[in-house]
Amino acid sequence: MNPPLVIRRLGIVDYEPSWQAMREYTSSRTESSPDELWLLQHPPTYTLGQAGKAEHLLRETAIPLVKIDRGGQITYHGPGQVVAYLLLDLRRRNLKVREMVHRIEQALIDCLADYRLDARRKSGAPGVYVGEDKIAALGLRVRNGCSYHGLALNVDMDLAPFTWINPCGYSGLKTIQLKDFGVTDSVDTVAGQLLGHLLRQFPSSPVNG
Repeated sequence: MNPPLVIRRLGIVDYEPSWQAMREYTSSRTESSPDELWLLQHPPTYTLGQAGKAEHLLRETAIPLVKIDRGGQITYHGPGQVVAYLLLDLRRRNLKVREMVHRIEQALIDCLADYRLDARRKSGAPGVYVGEDKIAALGLRVRNGCSYHGLALNVDMDLAPFTWINPCGYSGLKTIQLKDFGVTDSVDTVAGQLLGHLLRQFPSSPVNG
């Protein structure tokens, strides 16, 4: 029987409270705690991973910068971007971190294929790309065998703040979104499409939270 997975659709949520909630849930988990998947958006926020370098923020901006505990460098979150946080017990699912990353990327690739986009991985650069351009970012933290953080897929957002950073630490990396390819689906519609593919990659018995 597939393990339960509580699905929470949270709307637009400030970054720091959602991060703290993920940390608290992960710290308080027991062997019987259900896995959770949170779908949300954030107001404009830069996040810098635990080994991140502040110089990848290229200019002064009013957008807050939050130093956090996931892997990776700097990225941007804003309205019009699907964010999915995966709070999974990897031991219970018999998953290694690398396999989890691969499955998240595959869910994104399959979701983008629904929109007739040929997306792919790039060796040594987690995330998903169309051609050489990045359309989705990925970053995780695993504590006591349980994951948090997750992925961000650009749908219909202001991309200018990406040009004020070296996205994920890569100078000149172009960031794109579904809207660039004529996709008119709402963020919520894309989130539902992506959720279906995540459930295929992480078989579960979904429960609305």
